[in-house]
Amino acid sequence: MNFEGLDPGLAEYAPAMHSALDPVLDAHLNPSLLQNVELDPEGVALEALPAQESVHIMEGVYSELHSVVADVGAPVSGSHFDLHEELLWVGSHGGHATSFFGPTLERYSSFQVNGSDDIRQIQSLENGILFLTKNNLKYMARGGLIIFDYLLDESEDMHSLLLTESSTLLVGGLQNHVLEIDLNTVQETQKYAVETPGVTIMRQTNRFFFCGHTSGKVSLRDLRTFKVEHEFDAFSGSLSDFDVHGNLLATCGFSSRLTGLACDRFLKVYDLRMMRAITPLQVHVDPAFLRFIPTYTSRLAIISQSGQCQFCEPTGLANPADIFHVNPVGPLLMTFDVSASKQALAFGDSEGCVHLWTDSPEPSFNPYSRETEFALPCVVDSLPPLDWSQDLLPLSLIPVPLTTDTLLSDWPAANSAPAPRRAPPVDAEILRTMKKVGFIGYAPNPRTRLRNQIPYRLKESDSEFDSFSQVTESPVGREEEPHLHMVSKKYRKVTIKYSKLGLEDFDFKHYNKTLFAGLEPHIPNAYCNCMIQVLYFLEPVRCLIQNHLCQKEFCLACELGFLFHMLDLSRGDPCQGSNFLRAFRTIPEASALGLILADSDEASGKGNLARLIQRWNRFILTQLHQDLQELEVPQAYRGAGGSSFCSSGDSVIGQLFSCEMENCSLCRCGSETVRASSTLLFTLSYPEDKTGKNCDFAQVLKRSICLEQNTQAWCDNCEKYQPTIQTRNIRHLPDILVINCEVNSLKEADFWRMQAEVAFKMAIKKHSGEISKNKEFALADWKELGRPEGMLLCPSIEELKNVWLPFSIQMKMTKNKGLDVCNWTDGDEMQWGPAGAEEARGVHVYDLMATVVHVLDSRAGGSLVAHIKVGETYHQRKEGVTHQQWYLFNDFLIEPIDKHEAVQFDMNWKVPAILYYIKRNLNSKYNLNIKNPIEASVLLAEASLARKQRKTHTTFIPLMLNEMPQVGDLVGLDAEFVTLNEEEAELRSDGTKSTIKPSQMSVARITCVRGQGPNEGIPFIDDYISTQEQVVDYLTQYSGIKPGDLDAKISSKHLTTLKSTYLKLRFLIDIGVKFVGHGLQKDFRVINLMVPKDQVLDTVYLFHMPRKRMISLRFLAWYFLDLKIQGETHDSIEDARTALQLYRKYLELSKNGTEPESFHKVLKGLYEKGRKMDWKVPEPEGQTSPKNAAVFSSVLAL
Repeated sequence: MNFEGLDPGLAEYAPAMHSALDPVLDAHLNPSLLQNVELDPEGVALEALPAQESVHIMEGVYSELHSVVADVGAPVSGSHFDLHEELLWVGSHGGHATSFFGPTLERYSSFQVNGSDDIRQIQSLENGILFLTKNNLKYMARGGLIIFDYLLDESEDMHSLLLTESSTLLVGGLQNHVLEIDLNTVQETQKYAVETPGVTIMRQTNRFFFCGHTSGKVSLRDLRTFKVEHEFDAFSGSLSDFDVHGNLLATCGFSSRLTGLACDRFLKVYDLRMMRAITPLQVHVDPAFLRFIPTYTSRLAIISQSGQCQFCEPTGLANPADIFHVNPVGPLLMTFDVSASKQALAFGDSEGCVHLWTDSPEPSFNPYSRETEFALPCVVDSLPPLDWSQDLLPLSLIPVPLTTDTLLSDWPAANSAPAPRRAPPVDAEILRTMKKVGFIGYAPNPRTRLRNQIPYRLKESDSEFDSFSQVTESPVGREEEPHLHMVSKKYRKVTIKYSKLGLEDFDFKHYNKTLFAGLEPHIPNAYCNCMIQVLYFLEPVRCLIQNHLCQKEFCLACELGFLFHMLDLSRGDPCQGSNFLRAFRTIPEASALGLILADSDEASGKGNLARLIQRWNRFILTQLHQDLQELEVPQAYRGAGGSSFCSSGDSVIGQLFSCEMENCSLCRCGSETVRASSTLLFTLSYPEDKTGKNCDFAQVLKRSICLEQNTQAWCDNCEKYQPTIQTRNIRHLPDILVINCEVNSLKEADFWRMQAEVAFKMAIKKHSGEISKNKEFALADWKELGRPEGMLLCPSIEELKNVWLPFSIQMKMTKNKGLDVCNWTDGDEMQWGPAGAEEARGVHVYDLMATVVHVLDSRAGGSLVAHIKVGETYHQRKEGVTHQQWYLFNDFLIEPIDKHEAVQFDMNWKVPAILYYIKRNLNSKYNLNIKNPIEASVLLAEASLARKQRKTHTTFIPLMLNEMPQVGDLVGLDAEFVTLNEEEAELRSDGTKSTIKPSQMSVARITCVRGQGPNEGIPFIDDYISTQEQVVDYLTQYSGIKPGDLDAKISSKHLTTLKSTYLKLRFLIDIGVKFVGHGLQKDFRVINLMVPKDQVLDTVYLFHMPRKRMISLRFLAWYFLDLKIQGETHDSIEDARTALQLYRKYLELSKNGTEPESFHKVLKGLYEKGRKMDWKVPEPEGQTSPKNAAVFSSVLAL
């Protein structure tokens, strides 16, 4: 509120502002307000209580409910109804804030905000309250704790604030600018110039910002640029208050008279549709405050300083009968506010009293208020009971007085003997790997026990079992503790050991000797790596997903296609799904299903990984179905993450995985309801009986598909809920049968274990006398004797253990809509003929293609691995051979395995989670040609996401159609990054640092420059990548990226999405260009691109001698090009152009690579010079860089 033109008597409050603690009460103070108020010996009120116990309130008519004293003698300077809780906040001229709870105005909290300045405006947020004083903005919790204290310039005189978004604030005052403050970073992000100074009131609608000025004007400003769109000259003197509702703007203020300013009894009302004034509204009070109270009609409440209040319609006539009077204790009303529910009005007067008027006896301040937290009463509990049977109970719980007498526990030495606890033996793995330096030994931590914690055995019996090492790590340990469950080494959780060179010296080939690509596990939510591999090795899915491309920024199908392309290009090097998992984290359904794990939960293995991967399996199939469905049929139904769809044939995922079902509900009245649906996967439903009888997997699968259950359901015939029998029949069999095993408890695990034992006994009887106890011997015998035609090899005993799952199953639809399921073996094929002939009769044979298992490893937190049967086409592409083979995929560990290992489940440590069966001859039914969907148009000009980006800020020129790159063309590339998560490291006892988890980087800027032609050196891509994830460190010194550059609201750069820039780079890779840059390996790794090695020309390796250090781009540019770059910060255009010039210099010095000996001499001179100068570039006298070269001026000219 603007206080100019108020009663001159207010000036008397300035010197006596804090003399309000005078023991003599003010003469204007109503004694009834201080009933039951405890006074200190000097007569000052210490607590304010309600004025009276019961007040009669007439419904629909505002009447006074309560009045309380907030701060005796200090005028109320601001009042505000809390928007989140049932609280009323009051600020005084003395800088003191008080809150009152509920309509009874019980004091909730009271604290000092500022020691000298008055509180001018209050704004409630979710976590606290904002208080604005003259030159200070303070954010405090509702209990009084300071969250932040933001000091403005001393010359500022702030009067108003406006919360524009959840974390953005506008602050205005008597100066000629308005500040924009980010509440997250507590920094000033923008300063808007104001043509008419003195912004004392601010409001906002969905069209404009409204600013009220001390000159009597109201300006309407653009929501994005804050520029003036319209201006109303309301009053000639000064503006007192205004409010906006719908299309109406109502103002009150002061007009200039010969004697000075006089309160104008005409309210100026403006129509925001026509942007003109309508008939002024004459009122019968001197308006100082006004608010719209839109309940049944758009009423206006007009309040005078003397306490008169009048209600009227903004377009009608004011009626003197609608006036009521507020009885202020002081002579003037100072503040006025309306609650969000419009049920309560609050008035603050000049004597520190607050008056609450309501239209109902029990009003609420907000439509939906959250519960207010109250301080717990201080209650002294009795001493806790002590259980003497507990050996570890600390006796220090008993409070004992300090005494000098002898205690009962002070036994004499003659009656006691020391019995020290023996230290546990050193782990055998530590002794095996220990390296001695002098008399000190160093060994890596095997992590078999908690750090700095030793479990003392209180009883001898405890030594029989050590709960801290349930899984042994070394062969020595296995011999000593054979009773523990053994987890094979290849199934254990694999981790990357980082050195000071990062991943460059980590030997991935030790874990993967195949040409297939593993996936790195250190990225958040990488628990799904095994399922990504399963989907990749489904040939129709791999081809169809790579043919997909859409315009959505975060499309899982697109990102999965990009990842599959990387897996295709890799020759045994691991890939990482960082971009896919980044898109995965943005899907709301994934978060709602609990699929987004926190780093701590993922590292400790707290989540149930088996249940998690099964939910992820259902989610990914559903999401891929929806993504492809939206592309092919835009109006297709989009579900909420369930497994049923209106039409499953609209996408290729639906064609592959969907199974049409018929759900029948039969009520006991005989009414039957049938509805059709489809599902992408099935969940195993186990029988209830626990007998040890044989139960084939096929029987359990049939029971799960054709499910029958009794449940309560609505019957339209009975018109109430009735017990119904619900049955599910199958109409159409899928091409890929996906099964979630749902082994989530001991009950299901025992069922698998029991069925495997029964199956083992039956197999022993069947093959009695034929089974060889030595597998190798049996195979050798068969090689010598030759295999008789029509006979099968007999399995060994080890192959039959823990096996219940068949490699193939046969499914057939019967004439009465039934389903027959049975196990299928190779012998059945010999007996009944090949599966192709059976398919013509409606019989389909499904072969096991993949199993995903949960490895229970209490030491490492458990992990997920996959057994996958890799088909002929994959071996043909990677290795040039045509055969099928089972492999174990454990993140970046890939190892061929025997097929029996894929179906062996030792339930003590290896639990099945997901099964994939595929129909035989599946690949022949689908077009498996991959057509690259990325076209040259991605390199053409595109619009920036940044709102404030201007053509004058353009730093690149897009390619023209006649400039499209060809095979072998050079492209200079450089990228800059920001940090999303800091590095996690530990300091070893020998002083060396070990990296546990590297920092998570995100690409922020990508630049590509032309490498040949008349415009050589001119950028054609200079994209800043918008990110929705929180940036921990912008690395401005090394990246040149500043806060705000990646924010579309305030950035002036050419801002794009990561997907848009990724497509440009993918097109350049696919077309066959050669990238020139410095340190491109890390750039491509963070961008998540796989580039063939013959397309990368990295200057960090061109100018490198074996077993020597890598040389920085800055030193190479200074040494070879006489350029001094990277002065204050790095610039990607400068770096990319410099790398191109260095490559030209390399060709010149090495004679296009024909004279390696002469170039070797040049490198020796380079390293000698570097050692002499300690690899530091001398400080420049006059900064010269490629930016100042003539080529850069040509960019500006263009």
